[in-house]
Amino acid sequence: MTAANAIADITIDMPDPALCYHRFGSPLEVLHLEPQPDGPLPREQMRVRMRCAPINPSDLIPIAGAYRHRITPPLVAGHEGVGVVTQAHGPWRALEGRRVLPLRGPGTWQQSLDCDPRLAVPVPDDIPDHVAARAWINPMAAMAMLRRWPVAGCDVLLTAAGSNCARLLAQWALCCGARSVTGICRSAHHRKALTDMGVHVLDQEDHAAIKASAARAQRLFDATGGRLADRLLSHMPPEGILVTYGLLSGAPISPSSMNARVRHFHLRDHIAGLERYQWQESFKTLWALLRDIDMPSRRDFRLADWRQALIWHDSHPEVKPMLMLS
Repeated sequence: MTAANAIADITIDMPDPALCYHRFGSPLEVLHLEPQPDGPLPREQMRVRMRCAPINPSDLIPIAGAYRHRITPPLVAGHEGVGVVTQAHGPWRALEGRRVLPLRGPGTWQQSLDCDPRLAVPVPDDIPDHVAARAWINPMAAMAMLRRWPVAGCDVLLTAAGSNCARLLAQWALCCGARSVTGICRSAHHRKALTDMGVHVLDQEDHAAIKASAARAQRLFDATGGRLADRLLSHMPPEGILVTYGLLSGAPISPSSMNARVRHFHLRDHIAGLERYQWQESFKTLWALLRDIDMPSRRDFRLADWRQALIWHDSHPEVKPMLMLS
């Protein structure tokens, strides 16, 4: 048996393991598998046995310390995933044995967690685990942006078009009556999938085509920020709106480019303004949308193989790594 296999066997035998970090830094350096304490379930909580959880950029960015003003380690990593309710109190006992999304609480990269049952989202029986596990961050962000800035009759431009959120924006924008959807891509891996959706794909280095597309874009959904966003904004028509929802470049839009046509979207601000019934109602709409959607393919990794999953995430942007937690 190799040392790597021996370590993997140890982690498999660990009671209720969780991927935790006690300081900010590179996820490969600061994440560690640790056993979680197992005690009586508090009356106001619901216990969930996790089945699987995706690895998203939004899971890794906080570990690196981008939000150190809002969060303090030690913490369990992960924001979304699906599991089965194993224990609940009062009216929530009806959910025992049912799949739920245990959201907006403890980190999801662990085998068992206790969550607020008022925020847990029941999963319909016909939604597969691999779809349910990815049903929150990107789908809710895409749906909320399209509701807030309607695209019917508009020419839509997307940056980082191969990203999960941009793919959803593209598909749903076309369903909502967008006149056209154009996506700017850095990697050729995404071209065929996007073209099959009806998206006109531009290479990120094709500056002339990008300038022409920006000049007719009434809606631009930008996940990159930085110089690309600055350049696009300078070419947009006066009535165009740029919605910034990510900073994959690591740089914000230049203050000199900021004007009344720039809108900011943050998912945390959106959900903070939702009443509990609105939170649950949002998922009724999302489940309907997700039943007929093209999601990126995935590759499953055991929790013990989390390091390989993180390396895969960085080197295979076209395939979503999924941690299998059960």
